[in-house]
Amino acid sequence: MTPPDVRGLEQLEGALLDDKTSLASALRRCLLLGGYAHHEELRTWALKELEGYAADDDLPAYRRVPAALEINANVHHFGGITQYNGRRISPHLLPEPARERGVGEVVPILNGVKELEGLVARAEKSVFVAPPGSAEYALLMTLQQREAGNEDTEITSLHWDVAVASIEGILDHIRTRLTQFVAEVRASMPPGQQNPNPAQIGDAAERAFNISAGDNATVNINAPKAHAERGATASANINEPVTTPAMQPFWHRTHVIWTAVGAAGAIASAIIAWAALK
Repeated sequence: MTPPDVRGLEQLEGALLDDKTSLASALRRCLLLGGYAHHEELRTWALKELEGYAADDDLPAYRRVPAALEINANVHHFGGITQYNGRRISPHLLPEPARERGVGEVVPILNGVKELEGLVARAEKSVFVAPPGSAEYALLMTLQQREAGNEDTEITSLHWDVAVASIEGILDHIRTRLTQFVAEVRASMPPGQQNPNPAQIGDAAERAFNISAGDNATVNINAPKAHAERGATASANINEPVTTPAMQPFWHRTHVIWTAVGAAGAIASAIIAWAALK
C-alpha cells in the first residue's frame, strides 16, 4: 500500500525563502509537517525551538555561544559614587558557588526563536544575559572585596555580554537546517510527485537534523551522527587568570584586565532572563 502524501512542504519552503517571514512562522509549518508525517522527533525539535528549551534539556550545540562575563560596580568615596559599568572579569574571579554551577564564558541560550528575533530587532550590538543567582553572586563578590579591605567597593550586578551576531547565528543556523531539510525532501521525490510521503519526510529529517547537544550527545532526531555547530567549542578570549583575586579591587589592572563597553547609551542592549543552569 502506497503511504499517503504529506501536505505543507510548499508552504514551509515559501516561508524559508521569504526573508520577511518570521522564522517562528516557518517552524510552525515544520511542526504541522511533522504531524502530517507522524514524525515525533521532528515535531519535538520544532516545538522546542518555538517555545524554548528547559534548563534540564540536552541543548543543541549551536545554542551555546561564547560571551564575556561583566560586572557593574560602585565605589563610594567622600565626593560621591563612581560607577564602573560593563567591566570584564575572568571566571576565576567568580565566587565558588557560581563556578560550581558552571558559570563561565559560554552561555546557553534557551529562549524560543520569536523572543530571539525580537531581541535582535531591538538591540544594536549586545544583549545582556543575567545568570540565575546573579544577585547572590554580586553580594558575595562585594563581601570578598570588603574582606580584602576594599570596604568602599560594591558589586551591583553580574551578567554576560552576548554579541547580537551570536544570536543571529543561532537563528541563521535553524533557518539553514530547515532549508536543508526541504532540499533533502525535494531530492527524494521523483518527478511529478506533488507532496512527499511519511517515509521521505523521515529520511530527510535524519539527513538534515544531525544536531548534537552541548555535551556532544545526539539530540533525539534519529541523527546518524553527531555534528557540533556554532558555539560548540568556542570561547571568549581572556587574559591569564589571577590566583589571589581578593588582594586588589576588581579594576586593578595587574590582576584583572577588562574592557569597557563604552559610554552609557552607546550600546542598545536587551536583558533576557535565563531560567537555570544545568
